[in-house]
Amino acid sequence: MLESRKGFELKVLKALGTELTVQTQNMFYHLGEEWRQMVLWKLPPSKEISSAETVMQTELHLRTMPLKEDQVAGPPVASVLQAFAVLGELHTRLKLFGQVLLKYILKPLISYPSLWPRLEEQPDTVVLRFESAEPNLEHPPPMEVFGKITLVLGVLHKHLLSVSLDECGENDKDSTVVLAEMLGDVIWEEVSGCLIQECLVYSIPANSSKLEQYIEVIKSTEEFEKSLKNMGFLKGDATDLLKYARNVNSHFANKKCQDVIVAARKLMTSEIHNTVKITPESSVAIPKLPDPGAGDHLKMQKASKMLHNELINLENETKVSQHTFSLPTCRISVSVEKLMELAYQTLLEATTSTDQCCIQLFYSVRNVFHLFYDVVPIYHKENLQKLPQLAAIHHNNCMYIAHHLLTLGHQFRYRLTNILYDGAATFVDLVPGFRRLGMECFLAQMRVQKGELLERLSSARNFSNMDNEESYSAANKAARQVLHQLKRLGKVWQDVLPVNIHCKAMGTLLNTALSEIIHRITALEDISTEDADRLHSLCRIVLEEGPLVFTPLLEENKNKKYQEEVPVYVQKWMMFKELMIILQANLQEIVDRWAEGKGPLAAEFSPTEVKSLIRALFQNTERRAAALAKIK
Repeated sequence: MLESRKGFELKVLKALGTELTVQTQNMFYHLGEEWRQMVLWKLPPSKEISSAETVMQTELHLRTMPLKEDQVAGPPVASVLQAFAVLGELHTRLKLFGQVLLKYILKPLISYPSLWPRLEEQPDTVVLRFESAEPNLEHPPPMEVFGKITLVLGVLHKHLLSVSLDECGENDKDSTVVLAEMLGDVIWEEVSGCLIQECLVYSIPANSSKLEQYIEVIKSTEEFEKSLKNMGFLKGDATDLLKYARNVNSHFANKKCQDVIVAARKLMTSEIHNTVKITPESSVAIPKLPDPGAGDHLKMQKASKMLHNELINLENETKVSQHTFSLPTCRISVSVEKLMELAYQTLLEATTSTDQCCIQLFYSVRNVFHLFYDVVPIYHKENLQKLPQLAAIHHNNCMYIAHHLLTLGHQFRYRLTNILYDGAATFVDLVPGFRRLGMECFLAQMRVQKGELLERLSSARNFSNMDNEESYSAANKAARQVLHQLKRLGKVWQDVLPVNIHCKAMGTLLNTALSEIIHRITALEDISTEDADRLHSLCRIVLEEGPLVFTPLLEENKNKKYQEEVPVYVQKWMMFKELMIILQANLQEIVDRWAEGKGPLAAEFSPTEVKSLIRALFQNTERRAAALAKIK
């Protein structure tokens, strides 16, 4: 009897459990239907939001009164939400609602300035939808965006979330939940992050003069958070959004530094061949430095005193030219001139900024020059190797930067923060690196040109057998190709390189060609009279046309001065002229020019080289033996 009763009880409990499950699911279904009637979403067909047009079809319908007259008294919204709370389903429902709200309304309003929320009140429903308007700015002011978000959340607070619920259904104060606060916990982190990234970031001023105006943004952010707290969406102290807005000085410095680096990199990757001519009178186009503030008075007084003492010490010294320490006339890239202007403007901005911002801006300028050192040689590597003009311009660019770095820190030394005052505000340590960068690039191009010259001369058949027409033609062609290459190079570097660098470079290359010709001719073991005549005629071509490669200036008449100074730039020039004389001289003339080791011939050739030439040019006779005996 007991066992049968026990089995009956188990069956009853099982039936009750099944019935509870059925009734619970039935209740979930009816509550879900009621929720869908109260909160109706009309969403666009596309799940991906790629533009403002994509979300224009979004609508949110909120029911504001009962559907039937015989419904239970009290707001139906509160009844349904209370039922969800008792069943433990309230948080899940609000979380799903918050996710849809974020994706289709709040984030689009923040990201797309053309979208505006529009509220339409009907007899029993409030409809929230979008309307489109052409934005005045690419990034609207934060106050405008805050207004849109406040409008949407205000509608939700008024018609859906303005009720307090008992989560346990027992009227316990400790178990009371505020719906707005619960939804705020779901959406606020993403909303504030989106507002920072899509709105506040773009409101950070571009220069320090506008920082004072940013107070309006801070106030509007405070008012925005205050309104959300009043509606219950937020609780506690300032959130990340307000902290971000208040920390404007740090964000300004970070943004300014980032903008400087981005602008600098854009300049570095632009074309090098767009150039501008600079002269000793040229200067970087920046505004005049402002007068020092009251805090800088003592520093400036000390600096003025030091400068006064220095001037007194120099007063009786011999005066130097005003251009003594100026960069010589040459051409540099327009982008590098703008880069230097950017550096000066950034340091000028630093002088009016807070200490922390000043330090960041100063080191961002240093980073610009480090970036140039790393980026330009790699980015333009192929062109710098192939094109001699670009190599020359890059050389000038590096020397121009190095020239300014010498005094850049000193010019701003007394106007930067005290932390940088004691010797830290300098760029002098970067100067050797930039000079080396420019020289290495140009010397690499010089090696390429030398290689091409020697390759052309290698086709001259060692300048031997000049009585053979083919050999003479090959040698003549090689000599003219060398001259043509040098003249073309002189034109390419004309008005680009400084005059002294142009002349030294062309002199070095011409010297390479002459050295090779001299070496080949002095190495000949037998030179006939006809060979000597033809070699002399070839050398005369080089002697006459060689100076014409010195064309540093556009005005041809001004180049004559440098063409007359060939021996200054070409080390082997006089040696080449002596070789020509030997090719046409007799034994006595050679001995006379040797003059017992004191004549012009002895100044250029060694005894061994002269004896070798005599043996190649003259037959073995007593006169030759006597002449050889005098060469020692």
